[in-house]
Amino acid sequence: MENYIVSARKYRPSTFASVVGQQALTETLKNAIATDRLAHAYLFCGSRGVGKTSCARIFAKTINCTCRTPDGEACNECPSCREFNDNRSFNIIELDAASNNGVDDIRALTEQVMVPPSEGRYRVFIIDEVHMLSSQAFNAFLKTLEEPPAHAIFILATTEKHKIIPTILSRCQIFDFNRITVGDMTAHLARVAASEGITTEAAALNVIARKADGAMRDALSIFDQVAASSRGNITYKSTIDNLNVLDHAYYSRLVDAFAAADVPAALLIYKEVRDKGFDSQFFVTGLAQYLRDLMVASNPATRRLLEADDEVREQMAAVAAKCPVSFFYTALDLLNDTDLNYRQASNKQLLVELALIKLCQRFSPSPEKSAGNGGEGQLKALKAQSGDAATATPAAQAPTQAPTAAPTTAGPQAATAHATAPKRPATPPTPAAATPPPAAGAGQRRVLKTPALSLRDEPPAQSAQAGTQNTHREKPYTAAKVEEAWRSYIQENPSAKLLCALMQTSMPRHIEDDRWMMTLTSTPQLDIMNESMPALLAHMHDRLENDAFSLQLHVDEGEPSPEIWNRSELLAHMAEDSEEFRKFIKEFKLTLD
Repeated sequence: MENYIVSARKYRPSTFASVVGQQALTETLKNAIATDRLAHAYLFCGSRGVGKTSCARIFAKTINCTCRTPDGEACNECPSCREFNDNRSFNIIELDAASNNGVDDIRALTEQVMVPPSEGRYRVFIIDEVHMLSSQAFNAFLKTLEEPPAHAIFILATTEKHKIIPTILSRCQIFDFNRITVGDMTAHLARVAASEGITTEAAALNVIARKADGAMRDALSIFDQVAASSRGNITYKSTIDNLNVLDHAYYSRLVDAFAAADVPAALLIYKEVRDKGFDSQFFVTGLAQYLRDLMVASNPATRRLLEADDEVREQMAAVAAKCPVSFFYTALDLLNDTDLNYRQASNKQLLVELALIKLCQRFSPSPEKSAGNGGEGQLKALKAQSGDAATATPAAQAPTQAPTAAPTTAGPQAATAHATAPKRPATPPTPAAATPPPAAGAGQRRVLKTPALSLRDEPPAQSAQAGTQNTHREKPYTAAKVEEAWRSYIQENPSAKLLCALMQTSMPRHIEDDRWMMTLTSTPQLDIMNESMPALLAHMHDRLENDAFSLQLHVDEGEPSPEIWNRSELLAHMAEDSEEFRKFIKEFKLTLD
């Protein structure tokens, strides 16, 4: 029975034509051989699995071939080629710098360099992973690399060119190997599958090529793994199951949920992904890559940047048509932030779910945002049910109402609740439009104006009324009794959270006789108290057994807004107040413009 050889070794390139994805580079090497313009040192750079060592071996075999083919390839028939194919050629020496990286190893190599070839014209020294050499070894190698014998050619291969000292780089011809594209990988895997008698699906090969991330050797290893698990029938489902790859169908369903602003559907899809054992960060990065591909596929000019065949590109373009282009920009930025914050998040699941909720809201602006109260990155408010809209408190509605014009009467005014029988509060007047302030004149200072919203009290004529005109109970009470009745109302109305919080932070204070005052800090607080005033006064009258108790509401207007000066006005003001500043201006002949 013939021993099994993995595809990465069995289908390793043996000619320049069989090298995948490096056509320009291999043509350059073939032309150098054909014109006999060979350098004494080459440096092959590139990521893993792109063909650096394979090209070095092919190059070494070809330059010693005595009967090269018309297209510049080795003949594989001459003694030199046969010795190379049988791994017994003394003209090609390979050194692994990862395990032979000391000065002694380089000295042994330089001794071999002086020995001329027994057959052929050149001795080729291939040093793999050359960046692993120590600094002393590099320095010991410099003289030999700069002035080698005429029969010596060095080929250095590395995955990390930046680790090689500049004096080595300056002595070599540098060839940068490209990452192998998904299309080239898929075509090569299809040829390998046909040679091995394995049936495949194009989508499955595309998944393998993407998983390999530009490395042909990795792609062949993954191909062997999937072929073994599927018994020679590589399907898309068997591939994603074997490689633990998240199916793009999940991402496509998520895009549908985003387009429909369906938050529950998005969260349920994320739960399915977690139930299958996928890491949440892997899910986030995969979704970001999928949305990036959709963004690329949405524009015919950038569609060629999508590493896939034409059929997949058309499918991605159809999905991308569901989304506005602006959505891709904000979604990618949001997912990138989620990926960056993932490690620091204490609740990683919540972090991802919040990102999905925000993505569902990117297709249509929220009502709060269109009204000027929402901001980028904020969550939309839940839509109120028809039954809840009637019970919404004025505090929740106050920020979205137009500001009320300031009263024209001078001085602070008070909103007084007289001791009358409780009745339904009057309907609040329609807010008046704020009059825009006049434009500042040429010689006037610019003043930071406060909004048209007045923080003064309502006049006594507009205050809430409670009780009846005829008082019956006039039992004396103390301040402690008022505080006790005040706190009992808070305990009996736990559902009125805004009102209770306001009453806890602002206790009434005695003015005179049966008049008490409560100080507030904003108009929304005044609205809350006015709505609840009838019930509150009825409670206080009952607890105090005194119908003469009245509560006056006062809104503290605060300090007036400061003036804002421009640069010239500020300098002029400083000159008025400071004699030293005026002397400074005069001494240096400065101006205040």
